[in-house]
Amino acid sequence: MHTVAVLALAQVIPFDLSTPIEVFSRVRLPDGRPGYRVRVCAERPEVDAGVFTLRAPWGLEGLEDADTVIVPGTADPEAPLAPAVRAALRRAAARGTRIASICTGTFPLAATGLLDGLRATTHWIAADRLAEAHPDIDVDPNVLYVDNGQVLTSAGAAAGLDLCLHLVRRDYGSAVAADAARLAVTPLEREGGQAQFIVHDRVPVPAGSTLEPVLAWIGDNLARPLTLDDIAARAGVSTRTLIRRFREQTGTTPLQWLHHARIRQAQHLLETTRHPVERIGVQVGFGSPAAFRDRFKRTTGVSPHAYRRAFSHPSDPLRTPSEPNTAPADRERRAFL
Repeated sequence: MHTVAVLALAQVIPFDLSTPIEVFSRVRLPDGRPGYRVRVCAERPEVDAGVFTLRAPWGLEGLEDADTVIVPGTADPEAPLAPAVRAALRRAAARGTRIASICTGTFPLAATGLLDGLRATTHWIAADRLAEAHPDIDVDPNVLYVDNGQVLTSAGAAAGLDLCLHLVRRDYGSAVAADAARLAVTPLEREGGQAQFIVHDRVPVPAGSTLEPVLAWIGDNLARPLTLDDIAARAGVSTRTLIRRFREQTGTTPLQWLHHARIRQAQHLLETTRHPVERIGVQVGFGSPAAFRDRFKRTTGVSPHAYRRAFSHPSDPLRTPSEPNTAPADRERRAFL
């Protein structure tokens, strides 16, 4: 039987801890046998889990014969990793054990060096911090999970469920995984990636920046067919100077900033109005419905219609009867850090 060791670190997030326990404990093979043996392991017998204290039945020795080790997220992901935990994870990797992280569990996993040179993900709120702290990791904030073979990482909260079901499918095939998904009342695969959950706020600029007036003007004129020359003329500078100032003060280009602002406004309109998608595209400045749909999907990973189904509440009076909310999703806007 496949053994899964769930590693409970200090300040473990209860949701992240319970997800692999529930998913793997409920997996049944076609003949009725359990597919996994699940154990909760920790460096110390008692673990602070925020709202309660967890007593772990297994110590770090529980990782030694595990086939898979899961590292859930913690409320303080940048806390120093205990040397004993780091050593236990590295020994497990050296034995060929599969290791996966959920949400900010990517941080302690990164601290072992096992993700160096690999692509990885974490909760989108923490992605920039992960990239800054571990420049040798190719951080992708847009996906639900990344499978590197032996080492896997997932995004926040519900993405841990996606990762666990993916592991079940790897181990026992789609039929067993589909049955596990039905028990969890979730699709085996979700449309799009983590990009659809990211709150695309405008790039902040320092107070008093020379770009503040022109950025405000862009925000008020998103519906217009703005060009680089238009923005430069409004700023009273050459296009070369405009591009340089944008790079210095926002880290992006004028047109990239414009596209970013348009998509954020489109998300807001999709969430709060019943305007047709084609009208929203015009309202935020796209020249054609096709251009709007293409840009929106490239940015968020899903179509405007799918985004509206996911993030517009079914009881919202602004919704139309022709747009049932068949795919509710948690935006994960709430900070857990």
